[in-house]
Amino acid sequence: MKYLLGTAFAVLFTGVASDGGVSSKLQVHIPQSLSSPTGYDHREALFGVPPYGGSIQQSVYYADSDLCDPNVDVHGGFPARKKENGEQLPWPSPYILMVDRGGCTFVNKVRNAQRSGAAGVIIADNTCLCSANNCTDDAPNAQCENREPIMADDGSGSDISIPSFLMFKQDADPIIKVLKNNKMVRMEMSWSLPNPDARVEYELWTTPTDMVSRDFQRQFKEAAIALGQHAYFTPHMYIYDGLKSGCQNEAGENQCYNLCTNNGRYCATDPDNDLDRGISGADVVKESLRRDCMWKQYGQSDGVGKEWWDYVTEFMYRCDNEDYFTNWECAKDCMDRAGIKPAPIKKCMDESGGLEEDKTNTLLEATLAEKDASGVVILPAAYVNNAAIRGALEFATIFKAICAGFASGSEPEVCLKCATCRDEFACVTSGSCASSDGSSVSLPVFAASLLGIVACFACIGICQYIRTQQQMRAEVKGIMAEYMTVDGQNNTVNTSLALDDDDDDEGMVGSGKFT
Repeated sequence: MKYLLGTAFAVLFTGVASDGGVSSKLQVHIPQSLSSPTGYDHREALFGVPPYGGSIQQSVYYADSDLCDPNVDVHGGFPARKKENGEQLPWPSPYILMVDRGGCTFVNKVRNAQRSGAAGVIIADNTCLCSANNCTDDAPNAQCENREPIMADDGSGSDISIPSFLMFKQDADPIIKVLKNNKMVRMEMSWSLPNPDARVEYELWTTPTDMVSRDFQRQFKEAAIALGQHAYFTPHMYIYDGLKSGCQNEAGENQCYNLCTNNGRYCATDPDNDLDRGISGADVVKESLRRDCMWKQYGQSDGVGKEWWDYVTEFMYRCDNEDYFTNWECAKDCMDRAGIKPAPIKKCMDESGGLEEDKTNTLLEATLAEKDASGVVILPAAYVNNAAIRGALEFATIFKAICAGFASGSEPEVCLKCATCRDEFACVTSGSCASSDGSSVSLPVFAASLLGIVACFACIGICQYIRTQQQMRAEVKGIMAEYMTVDGQNNTVNTSLALDDDDDDEGMVGSGKFT
């Protein structure tokens, strides 16, 4: 159950979405002889996170092992590389790794490829489809497959972040042949969402007790408001059909107890798996109906539903525990804080058919029909333009997918500004894009800061210059003062010496030594 709640549901992508819009493409660029005008037919994995609206174009390396061992030999494979110390250089990252199908699960292969440094993985099918006329099996008596293989998640693929494709044998064999001849192959894996017009439609399937989508529901209101009329949001509360599940027996009795309302017609999973206490499945159905009515009253007209987002946030904060989940006063308080009038909501719940008697509820019936049409089985699930979004249900994943769903030239300003930011949520809430190192600095702030730094260093330089000049003047004055003192002393000495000399001369003359 934890795995089911922790994984976003994904439908099988086949290269062409259900409405005809291309969802992914696989193309060979080098050698030109293997390039296909429309790309190669392929199947996407139901795990990993594709870069919606982006592409991966890298050199391809073929692993000469089944990649089932976590210790991947990155020095093997094809094409051959230069050798150092007796072994080939490792596959230079980033690269697309091609590996044969078989030996272990798809998830295991792709996980090991991710650990080795691959940016994407191509699984080469090793068995022909019976419907493929131009395919030749390696073994003469090999049996073909009637059904296409599905790259399903084995239940442990939540840690895989790189995308992967399955390539059919008749297409993969020529590429492998080129690689084994030590020739370079360069391929491109690209993704896009159906973008029929200038408005993107996105949906969320969840429950009032869903723990995985909590952060998303708390955060995405700002994006919904910023997208405005450019996008239309529809929330769906997941319930299951009690009649189809056998919760109502032939005698018309409810066999699923407090998991269901309307005598076993509409049911939900017990969030704490305890039928005797805590929140029941019927409680979840009731809160789901309440939120459906709120959306009908406050969000259906514009596809934004600010009040709906506010109520959900308030309810998670105040009422999402077994003591207050079913408390009407708590729910009413949340509605008041979100600006929702309780009376129309209660009226909507009653007029749709209520939850007490053995009769249909129009809103819940519509929910069951939408669930069957979408094929949702794993919660939470998100769709953009009817295409299932894979990966963790996080703000960045859904926001980027929505922005990738706009027709070229019709992207709203918030997408142009924030879709490529490192922190999309911070960009949407602040209105400015963070720099690559995570700090958010606008151009005026940067210029002002730079000028301030320059002015600061200029002041320091001027002060240092003045100080140096003053020191030099003081030193010169000191030297001159010392010089004048010495010079005065020399004059005095010289005068006394002169007097002594005169006295000596007079003495010598008086003594008659000189004639």
